[in-house]
Amino acid sequence: MIGRRLLQKRVWNSGRRWIFPSSPPSPVPAEYCKRHFSTHVLAAFSSPSDNPINLKIPYTENKCKFFSSNAVADLPTNGIVDVPLAQTGEGIAECELLKWFVHEGDEVDEFQPLCEVQSDKATIEITSRYKGRVAQLLHVPGSIVKVGETLLKMDVEENRIPPVVLGNLENEKHTGGVLSTPVVRNLAKEHGININEVQGSGTDSRVLKEDILKYAAQKDILEDPSFTATADLGEPLHGEMSSSQVSAEVSEHYEDTIVRLRGFQRTMVKTMSMAAKVPHFHYVEEIDCDALAELKASFQTNNSEPGIKFTFLPILIKSLSMALNKYPMVNSCFNEESVEVILRGSHNIGIAMATPFGLVVPNIKNVQSLSILEITKELSRLQQLALDNKLSPDDISGGTITLSNIGAIGGKFGAPIVNLPEVAIIAMGRIQKLPRVADDGDIYSASIMTVNIGADHRVLDGATVARFCNEWKRFIEKPELLMLHMK
Repeated sequence: MIGRRLLQKRVWNSGRRWIFPSSPPSPVPAEYCKRHFSTHVLAAFSSPSDNPINLKIPYTENKCKFFSSNAVADLPTNGIVDVPLAQTGEGIAECELLKWFVHEGDEVDEFQPLCEVQSDKATIEITSRYKGRVAQLLHVPGSIVKVGETLLKMDVEENRIPPVVLGNLENEKHTGGVLSTPVVRNLAKEHGININEVQGSGTDSRVLKEDILKYAAQKDILEDPSFTATADLGEPLHGEMSSSQVSAEVSEHYEDTIVRLRGFQRTMVKTMSMAAKVPHFHYVEEIDCDALAELKASFQTNNSEPGIKFTFLPILIKSLSMALNKYPMVNSCFNEESVEVILRGSHNIGIAMATPFGLVVPNIKNVQSLSILEITKELSRLQQLALDNKLSPDDISGGTITLSNIGAIGGKFGAPIVNLPEVAIIAMGRIQKLPRVADDGDIYSASIMTVNIGADHRVLDGATVARFCNEWKRFIEKPELLMLHMK
């Protein structure tokens, strides 16, 4: 009882009295921790008087930690806070750092964006929970950061830690950190230079790239920077070069380049590696799109919606959903562990999109309840977000079947691989004018599209895929049937 009173009244007034052996000190209300006492661990506390009293008070260590999926930092010690990468979504273990919105030394307000990261599922902005100053950035854009790993350090106390005034560092205590960018720090690290020993010439003694090169030249770590700059410009250094020297120098430019796969490309490595283990069955068919072209032209002619451009794809998506109503097994997912097939109630049709950031497959939700106009608008929204790399986790999750419109780029058809846990994917080639023979022997021109359906052969047999494709083909070649059965 005495121990609990001491804890409640004075335990936070001294740096020695903490009940968190595994965490840095922080002003956590005493009454919170009182609710978590148990007999699992005994901790020693000191009294505020000059005569120390050691009290062994039981508590449970693992119940007094403060972590959450939204927290950005451990509680501060001496004003410096570690800002870790928070959990950005279920099953996400790491993210790629795309860019920083702040620099070292910047003042940051609460909820101000700090950086942008990309997970396997989406691009996300990380914001600050504190108002303070950026003390140090620990990663450069392009780095892979594990969930829980520290992104940056922040000074959140009123007495901000000033930049280090470089001088006789042997007599000074390094408390704040030298101001510099991650690129400059990496340059110093490459040359084995202690950046604390470099005199910064930038604002607030910020260390610049030129400072590192100058310091390296003074210490004979590399040649004089001015000499290097002249050499980089290709000017003669010591008279004219011989032809053999020129050939040798030119050949040095032919070097291998290592490209690290990031973002959606990194995700594609994982998903395709898993999908390659699935036994596939492919079914190829030709579809006459003359009636489809007439319907699209009619939609565009009578279009009263500003900014809306009708294409073949929304009609193909809606007709696919109509065919799925009759063959729900194609709109399913397979649970390999339990050997179960889940027939999905919603038709969430994914559209494979090639973007500057890699292949991504957002999906249009509940196509069975959308009109062709609504599908057109949603498709336009997803395409714009994909180009801007702003798709949300909801946009790219929950798909039930995928369409790959490879014909928009080129090619007659492709051999697609299923997007697990889906069991079917359809690759559509370009629509081309080809000669066809009528029943009476006459030759005519037709707009032909070749499709290739890739199916998980563990779930779908060839007959089911063929019948499903025939149903889809019927709606495309005779769109009046599509209007007849559309709800």
